[in-house]
Amino acid sequence: MKKLTKVLSITAAAAMAASMMASVSVFADDVFTIGAIGPITGAAAAYGTSVMNGAQIAVEEINAAGGINGYQVELLTADDTHDAELAVNAYNDLKDQGMQLLLGTVTSAPCIAVEGEAANDNMFLLTPSGTAVDCIFGDNAFRVCFSDPAQGTASAQYIGEHGLATKIAIIYDSSDPYSAGITEYFTAEAANQGLEIVSSEAFSDNRTDFSAQLNKAKEGGAELVFLPIYYQEAALILQQAASMDFAPAFFGCDGMDGILGVENFDTSLAEGLMMLTPFTPNAEDEMTQNFVKTYEEKFDGLVPIQFGADAYDGIYAMKAALEDAGATADMSASEICDAMKASMGNITITGLTGEISWDPATGEPNKEPKAVVIQNGEYQPM
Repeated sequence: MKKLTKVLSITAAAAMAASMMASVSVFADDVFTIGAIGPITGAAAAYGTSVMNGAQIAVEEINAAGGINGYQVELLTADDTHDAELAVNAYNDLKDQGMQLLLGTVTSAPCIAVEGEAANDNMFLLTPSGTAVDCIFGDNAFRVCFSDPAQGTASAQYIGEHGLATKIAIIYDSSDPYSAGITEYFTAEAANQGLEIVSSEAFSDNRTDFSAQLNKAKEGGAELVFLPIYYQEAALILQQAASMDFAPAFFGCDGMDGILGVENFDTSLAEGLMMLTPFTPNAEDEMTQNFVKTYEEKFDGLVPIQFGADAYDGIYAMKAALEDAGATADMSASEICDAMKASMGNITITGLTGEISWDPATGEPNKEPKAVVIQNGEYQPM
């Protein structure tokens, strides 16, 4: 069950609203229409904005090169503010506008809600960054990023295999499927790696005071604090750890990406912060450097983060699968979805986040995990 692609442009910051207002569905048979849903405003806006920007770059490149199977691509975008109910409303709005295929949603809880609708509609869904297992529970759905189990397991393996620490504390968000899922699998793999979990402290309602969790970690002698959380809370944790003279190593996952852009955050506090992420803008390969250059020029000097790279790869994965399927723009979303289900298992792309193929039975990507460390205010490959 897959959907097709028309792609509408979206810009960052002030231009974002104007771009979205200019987005008008054409209901035409001569373009593929791709929808994209994510948080363009609100606390997780760094993720959604990056996804829309990365998708826009890919769509413009594809259209300039002749499109997909001879058809141009239109991108329709919608803001869900990281809210599940708003994400479902956005999905229905985009469907009414002629969406044939969905890139999204960006974060896990909204993606789970939207996938319920997309599975019922036999709409192809490719989430660039929704990591919870249930984000892709239907056979219509695939993902570009690693799942929560994969991120949790890979993080523990990376820490253990590279000897980064032996005593580990975890601070996680028990109300968030992303955070709770990674924590579960990290904890299980930590035992296999000989890592001692000295404290595992959750938060949910209180997102501003982490002194209790940090004190438990400090009292337990944690050498490294694992933070499978989003960048907003992570920035506060780093600030509060510094204020109490607690200086362990810190290690996060892809939700940490964006911390250097937090308003009024002293980025020196993130020095040495490590994270599992498949993309760094400082990589020296030609594809990455071309993408970073285009991104900075198009979006007022913004430096792309992993979410933009995931979206860019996602659009090119759609292109490859549509070409493999021989899809045409006059096909219905359900027809496209059925064709894409088989074709996703046939393709391999070399993207910004690595060489990727997909398991058609699970929708999961096959690619190598990577890690970066923040040095001198920049992400550097580890």
